[in-house]
Amino acid sequence: MDNVNHPPHYTWLKDKCGIEVIDITRHMDFCLGNAIKYILRAGHKQDASLTDNQKEIEDLKKAGEYDIYNSFQRWT
Repeated sequence: MDNVNHPPHYTWLKDKCGIEVIDITRHMDFCLGNAIKYILRAGHKQDASLTDNQKEIEDLKKAGEYDIYNSFQRWT
């Protein structure tokens, strides 16, 4: 396991469909890429100070902080 370059909370998707989260988000602008990153890692990153449910909620709240509406407008 490589916690720096390929942490499991981003590589779990590779087992499902052969790509990592970064393979998706690298093609997006900053706000949309970060929102998608937090959504995809929700429920997969652990934090000793939080329950799994609390960490998942925290990641989803982080995703909500990005202005993805304007990102989608530029993407379409």
